[in-house]
Amino acid sequence: MRDSRLLPLLLVAPALATVLTLFVYPLGFSLVTAFVDKAGAPTLANFARAFEFYYRDILFTVVIIGLSTALVGLLAVAVGGYLTLGENPAAVAILRWLYRWPLFIPFVVAAQCMRTFLAKNGLMNNSFVAMGLLDQQQASGMLDWRGIVVTFVWKQLPFVALLVSGAMASLDRTTIEAARNLGAGRLRILVEIVLPQVRPTLMVGLVLSFVTMMSVLSVPLMISGESPTLITVDMAFRITAYGDYGTANALGFISYAMTGVAAWFYLKRGIARDGRP
Repeated sequence: MRDSRLLPLLLVAPALATVLTLFVYPLGFSLVTAFVDKAGAPTLANFARAFEFYYRDILFTVVIIGLSTALVGLLAVAVGGYLTLGENPAAVAILRWLYRWPLFIPFVVAAQCMRTFLAKNGLMNNSFVAMGLLDQQQASGMLDWRGIVVTFVWKQLPFVALLVSGAMASLDRTTIEAARNLGAGRLRILVEIVLPQVRPTLMVGLVLSFVTMMSVLSVPLMISGESPTLITVDMAFRITAYGDYGTANALGFISYAMTGVAAWFYLKRGIARDGRP
């Protein structure tokens, strides 16, 4: 009896130790360090320094991540809707095969690809010039905030679209066919019938994408060298340039608060949907 109780604990012990060592301990350490100085005394100076030097970057992060999340949601609904309601089998098959590619590409590789694609003399502009759609002298790069948004959207779209399209495919098609028989168009069916039923799945994908994009360092570091930038770059700069873990962890605490707001918003909507107090 005792051995049967210990066996499950032994099986989960390696995974639990890994989570505690690599995630829980660093999280707790960073939260504590954000509120103490180098001598270990409690202080809010780290937060004061973070807001004094990087308030523009904090606002920039909120805007860029929020915009990217909104675009990911909009395009994921469009992709999932066409996969579910599209009437051209060839186009549906091509889209189903094509949109998943970025899902298997790491952020650092995606950032490097976008550097060569969105540069002034990159693949995008050279293609437009070759097709006669753009004059070489008028070409301009997108290695700024626009490039960050494009990279985030391109990278996260397959993840959310995969969740949304799967949820749409599992719906009862009776109401969809009934709406079609009554003359409703695909856009109206998508917005008024399909989307309300898959909204919880869409919200899960968007919250996870928001959290993921908040933690990315490679994309803003490689795509744009301009200021303002995302606070992940500021965190890395404070550590590598000054060894200032206090300010870096204060910025990290601010990023935790941002992701916490997104998670709270999702949980609040979920509780309201379930009818709980």
